[in-house]
Amino acid sequence: MEHAILIVEDEQGIRDTVSVFLKNQGYKVFTATNGQEGLEIININEIHLAIIDIMMPVMDGITMTLKLRQKYDFPIIFLSAKSEDIDKITGLNLGADDYVTKPFGSMELLARVRSQLRRYEQILSLQTASKQDKTEKNPHRFCVGGLELDTYTKDVYVDGRRVKLTPKEFAILQLLMESAGRVYSAKQIYEQV
Repeated sequence: MEHAILIVEDEQGIRDTVSVFLKNQGYKVFTATNGQEGLEIININEIHLAIIDIMMPVMDGITMTLKLRQKYDFPIIFLSAKSEDIDKITGLNLGADDYVTKPFGSMELLARVRSQLRRYEQILSLQTASKQDKTEKNPHRFCVGGLELDTYTKDVYVDGRRVKLTPKEFAILQLLMESAGRVYSAKQIYEQV
């Protein structure tokens, strides 16, 4: 499967360098100079991973990420000149899956891209298996890895052993298992549960 990667970076030199490097590795690459352009590309193309600069004109990377996380769950790698721990923590808490500081090595970025795509593919295959299990066996039973949840009996099993949960814990787990692979912020979980 050919993966499509979106690079959203306002500095042309970085954008072009990363683009050429990823194309040479066999990836299909889309580029944008700001968050607004990036969202437009996402809405008309299937994207498997996005590399997003944080500080850009028109729409910054954080605003873009918050908007795209409302509909999409593919991996996001933030690029930033900010290297403080608080900046990294903020970026990861706002929806990024990884954070790379500038300047960065091309081999490091490639390793991070491969790692995120590998995880994304695993989540998609678990999601597909979970949907098949749910529809083929029991529509009220969810299975993801060694975790099983039954919405009728309100039972939860981890590797075959029953686990007791509070009603809120059960509701949160059910929300996450019903949409395996989707990323929720704490606020979204709070609102839905």
